[in-house]
Amino acid sequence: MEKFVERVKTLREKRGFTQEQVAKAIGIKGRSYQYYEGGQSVPSAVNLIALAKLYHVSIDYILGLTDDPTCHW
Repeated sequence: MEKFVERVKTLREKRGFTQEQVAKAIGIKGRSYQYYEGGQSVPSAVNLIALAKLYHVSIDYILGLTDDPTCHW
């Protein structure tokens, strides 16, 4: 969970997005996204896919299962 929290926050900041912008882009409420970055909640599979597409990285990278951000889809 710690790696996930770090990754979503870093990805968002690198692109200059606010939490609200990311939430809107993936179709959730701002508070729900804040819970992701705060480590209080984990996204559903659908929202993980949306985050991966938004940032053009793999789900494995977001989850911290690999350090290779390359998406293979």
